[in-house]
Amino acid sequence: MDSLECYRQAGKIAGSIREMAKKKDYIGKTLGEICEDIEKEIQTKGGFPAFPVNVSLNEIAAHYTAEPNDQNIVKDGDVLKIDIGVHIDGYIADTAATVCYNNDYHSLVKASENALNEGLKIAKNKSKSSDIGKVIENSIIKSGFLPIKNLSGHSLERYTIHAGKSIPNINSIGSFLLESNQVYAIEPFVTLKNGIGVVYEGKIANIFAIISRKPTKNRELDSFLNEIWNRFKSLPFALRWVMDKYDEKNARILLDSLKKKKNIHAYPILVEGKDMMVAQSEHTIIPRETFTEVITS
Repeated sequence: MDSLECYRQAGKIAGSIREMAKKKDYIGKTLGEICEDIEKEIQTKGGFPAFPVNVSLNEIAAHYTAEPNDQNIVKDGDVLKIDIGVHIDGYIADTAATVCYNNDYHSLVKASENALNEGLKIAKNKSKSSDIGKVIENSIIKSGFLPIKNLSGHSLERYTIHAGKSIPNINSIGSFLLESNQVYAIEPFVTLKNGIGVVYEGKIANIFAIISRKPTKNRELDSFLNEIWNRFKSLPFALRWVMDKYDEKNARILLDSLKKKKNIHAYPILVEGKDMMVAQSEHTIIPRETFTEVITS
C-alpha cells in the first residue's frame, strides 16, 4: 500500500468507529471500558491506535485517556468527547465526535458539527488557513456559542500527529496555504457563551510521548525507553499500554524518571477556563488538485 492508500484505510477505520461510538449508550460504562473497547476495535479492523483514545468529559476539552483500571463512569447529563486516532504504517487519520447525554447541550454539539462542516466546505488546495478559521468562528458565534481560541486543527505527517502547521478555529492574522496531497485535521472546539473560550492545563497528565532517545546511562530506563520506541515510535501512548510487560507501580516510576530526564513529554488535560461545557468535532482531509478527500467521513 502506498502512503495515500494507508491514509485512506486509516480514515475508513477511524470514521466507522467514530460513527459506531456516536450510536452507543455509554451511560454507566467506565472510561477504561470505553477506551479499551474502541482501541480493540481499531485493531480488529486492521489498524493501530495513533494515540490513546481521548475520553474527555464536560469541561475537559481534550487529552484525557483512561488510567489503568479507570473507574470514572459516564453519567446521565454528561457531555463526552471521543477523539480517535488510527494509523496504518504510521500514516494517521484523526477524528472526533461529541456524545451528549444532556438535553441542555445538544445545540452546543450541533454547533461544533456545523462549524466543522462549514470549514470543510472551503478547505481546498490553496485555501488560506485563516479563512478556514474565520468561517469556523463565524459559524460558532452565529449559533450563540464561543470557539476555543487556543485549540486548533493541525497538519499530520507519518508518525507525527501535530506536524507543525495549525488550522485555527478563529479568524487569525498568521496564515498558510493548504497544499495538495498534504494531510490536515480540522477540529472546532466550542463552549458556552458565558465561558472564556480558552483552555488551561489541568493537573492530570496521562498521555505520554518520546521526545528524545538520548541514552540515560541507566540500564533499566534505557531498556524501557527502547521498548516504548519499538512499540509506539514518536506516537503518544498511555500507561495502560505498557502494563502487559510492566507492573503499574514500576512503570509509573520509570515514566516519572524519563520525564525528569526530558526523554518523555506528558500531555496535561485541557480544561475550559471557566469550567464550562465543551464540544468537539473533527475530520481529517487531504486536499487534491481539484477536490478534497475527507478520509474520515
